[in-house]
Amino acid sequence: MAIERSNLLSMLKLSIKVLIQSSLSLGRTLDSEFPPLQQFFVVLEHCLKHGLKSKKSFIGLNKSIWGPLELVEKLCPESVNIATSARDLPGIKTSLGRARAWLHLALMQKKVADYMKAVLDRKDLLSEFYDSGALMLEEEGAVMGGLLVGLNVIDANLCIKGEDLDSQVGVIDFSLYLKDPANAETPKDDTKMTAILDQKHYIEELNRHLSGTVSDLQAKMDSLEKTNSKLVEELTAATDRINSLREEQEHLRKENESILQSSQKKEEVRDSQVELETYKQTRQGLDEMYNVVWKQYKEEKHIRQELERELELQVGLKQEMEVAMKLLEKDTHEKQDTLAALRLQLDQVKTLNVQMFHKAQDSKREAEKKQAQAVQLEQKMNEMEKAMMELEQRYVFAHVQGLETELRAEREQRQNLQKALQREQDNSTELRTQLQQLQGLHTVSAACLGLGHPALDVAKFHIFIKALFSVCCSHQGHAWLKDDEATQCKQCQKEFSISRRKHHCRNCGDIYCNSCSSNELALPSYPRPVRVCDVCHSLLLQRSSSTGS
Repeated sequence: MAIERSNLLSMLKLSIKVLIQSSLSLGRTLDSEFPPLQQFFVVLEHCLKHGLKSKKSFIGLNKSIWGPLELVEKLCPESVNIATSARDLPGIKTSLGRARAWLHLALMQKKVADYMKAVLDRKDLLSEFYDSGALMLEEEGAVMGGLLVGLNVIDANLCIKGEDLDSQVGVIDFSLYLKDPANAETPKDDTKMTAILDQKHYIEELNRHLSGTVSDLQAKMDSLEKTNSKLVEELTAATDRINSLREEQEHLRKENESILQSSQKKEEVRDSQVELETYKQTRQGLDEMYNVVWKQYKEEKHIRQELERELELQVGLKQEMEVAMKLLEKDTHEKQDTLAALRLQLDQVKTLNVQMFHKAQDSKREAEKKQAQAVQLEQKMNEMEKAMMELEQRYVFAHVQGLETELRAEREQRQNLQKALQREQDNSTELRTQLQQLQGLHTVSAACLGLGHPALDVAKFHIFIKALFSVCCSHQGHAWLKDDEATQCKQCQKEFSISRRKHHCRNCGDIYCNSCSSNELALPSYPRPVRVCDVCHSLLLQRSSSTGS
C-alpha cells in the first residue's frame, strides 16, 4: 500500500507538472480533448480509488468515488450547484460518470484544491468509504491537496453534455511521460520501451473490448430479466385462468349431472317433450360453453408450453451468461496480472532511465573534463609550436652562422690556394730561370769539355757548380713529411681515420687524403707515374705545357 501511494503521488506530481507546463506553453483555454488534461483526470481518479471500499451489487463488487465526493456538498455549501448539476446531467447513468462530471465542473470553478482539502480534513467521515492505508487517509492525501493548488492557474472550458463519461476506460498513458529528449537512451532501451508500450496498448484494447462486451452482456441480462419477469407474470396469469376455467368446467359438469337427475325424476311428472326441449337447449348451451372453455384451455396450455420453453431458453441463456461472466472474470484477473507485470517492467524501465540519466551526467562531466584537458593540450601545443618556431629560428640562425663560417673557411682556403698558386707560379718562373741557367751551364760545360782550354773550362765549371747549387737550394724546401706529424689533410683539412687514410705526395712530400691525391704523373726522380696532390698536379701540368710551348 505504501509503494502504491508513493507511485500514485509521483504520477500525480508528474501529470500536474506536464499539464501546467503544456497549458502555459500553449497560452490558451484548455478543452476536454487535450491529452495531458485527460491523463490528469485519469490519475486523479486512480488516486481517489486507492483503498476504496467495495460495495456488493447484482453484477459484482463495485467501487465508486461518488460517495466521498458527495461529502463535499455537506462540508462546502458553495459546491451544491456542481453536485446537483452532476446528478441532473442527461446521459449519465452511473455513479462513476457523475463523479467524473463533478471533477470536470470543480476544475472549471478552480476549486478542486479547496474541495479536496475540506474532505481530507474530515478523516472520520472518509473512513466509512476507505480502508486503512488508503491514500486519502494518509499523509500523501495532504500532499495531493497541496499539489492541486497549482491547478488554479489553468483556464478550462469543458463540454460535459456530449461526452460519454460512464464508459470511459481510466488507463494511464505512460508514453506522455516517458518521452524525455534530454535522456538519450540506447537502441536496446528504445526497443524494450516500444515493446512494453505495444503490450500496454494491446492490453488497453483488450480491456476496452472486454468492458464493451461486459456492458453488452449486462444490457442483455437486464433485458432477459425483464422479459423473464414478464413471462413469469403471464405464466402465473395463464395458470390462474386455467384453474378458473377448470373450476367453471367442474361446476358446469355438476350442474349438468344435477339437471340430468332432476330431469329423470321429473320425467314422469312433467311433460317429457317440454323438458326434453329445455334439456336440449340447456345441453346445447352447455356444450357451446364447454367448447369455448375447451378451446381457451387448449390455447392457454399451448401458451403455457411456449412460455415454459422460453423459460428454459432463458435459463440456458442465463447459465451461458454466468459461464461467460466467469470467463470474463478470469480474463480480467489474467489481464490484471499482466498489468501488474507491466507495471513492474515500467518500474524497472524507470530505474534504468534514472541510471542512464546518472550515467549521462557522469559522461557529460567526463566530457567536460576531457574538453578542459583538450583545451590545456591545445594551449600546450600552441606553446610547443611557438617553442618549435623559436628553435627553428635558432637553428636557421645557427645554420646560417655555420654556413658563414664554412664560407669563411672556404674563402680562406681559396685565398690559401691562390697564395700557393702564386708561390708555385713564382717557383715555376724561378725553375724556368734555373732551367735556362742549367741549359746555359750545359752548353758551357759542353763547350768546356769539348774545347780543351783549361783556364776557360775551370771558370765555366765554377759557374755550373754555382747554378747547380742554387737549384739544389731551391728544392731543399720540399721535405718528406712524417706520418706522425700529420693529423688532417693539408688541402681539405679533414681528420684522418680508418676509412680516410694518409697518402704522401711524391712531389712536395706533404700528406693528403685519397680524394685530394688521386692524380698520378711521371716525375724526373721516378721512372713510372706516381701519386701527386691536386696542387702539384696542376702546377706540373702548367709547367709541362709552358716547357712544351
